[in-house]
Amino acid sequence: MLVKKIVGCRMLVEDAKGMSGYGKSSERPLFQEEIAARYDGWFSSPMGRYVKEVEDALILELLKPRAGESLLDVGCGTGAHLLLFRELGLDVSGVDPSEPMLERARAKLGNSADLKVARAEDLPFDDNSFDIVTLITSLEFAHPSKALSEAFRVAKSRVFVGVLNGFSANGIQRRVESLFRPTIYRHARFYSVWELKALVWRLLGPSRIDWASVIWLPLRLYWLDRRLNRWIPRRFNPFGAFLGMRIDIRYTRKIVLQPLATGWEGKRPVNPSCCPLTCGKGLER
Repeated sequence: MLVKKIVGCRMLVEDAKGMSGYGKSSERPLFQEEIAARYDGWFSSPMGRYVKEVEDALILELLKPRAGESLLDVGCGTGAHLLLFRELGLDVSGVDPSEPMLERARAKLGNSADLKVARAEDLPFDDNSFDIVTLITSLEFAHPSKALSEAFRVAKSRVFVGVLNGFSANGIQRRVESLFRPTIYRHARFYSVWELKALVWRLLGPSRIDWASVIWLPLRLYWLDRRLNRWIPRRFNPFGAFLGMRIDIRYTRKIVLQPLATGWEGKRPVNPSCCPLTCGKGLER
């Protein structure tokens, strides 16, 4: 109970402060051309390829996307995940506040994806526009409540959130390193599964959630992590560096009672408290 209260209080404090990664609309986007180039280059390295391999496997295991579904990737970056979903036959769209990131995404996807400059906190789409909405390592750089509220608004079926786990060895290492040298993680917020659940339940109410995590060791030991990955369970394990969570969107049916349009026999005024079954009289025809 104490842990839940602490998590809830921390979420409220962080929401009040807002997040600095995406920044306000007047600020310069964080991910400029230099970072966009390094981002793509890192995923071409052996370490980056391993990370993408295990993260993609986790995403597909939890999300279970189907060909023909529509998907919006919020904070799509250079389009790596959009490319994955498009190859599976999904109708893909993406938004990102960084034009340099989107330029690289357009080079990969051509006209097969609808790409827009937009922020996670203000999505330029109607309610229930997409079967699936994903936020994959983008919630770290956005206002969490606003970004998730927008994702829930435009999703019809399910939302997938993939975040950097603050309770992992990599999460701790990245935060410590950012104290001594400038890194992108100075602008990031790391999450735990408990914080993420608390945020979802606060915004959406009791919901069906499925989650898992991968990457147990510091990334420099990725070759050893590959071996451990075969034996360590991913589902409901809170210590992997990449934490994935699928949230099912549920709709409730509201019944609105309207007053009767006709009176009783004899054209007496409508009495809402009376029913033909109890009064012994039928409706006027």
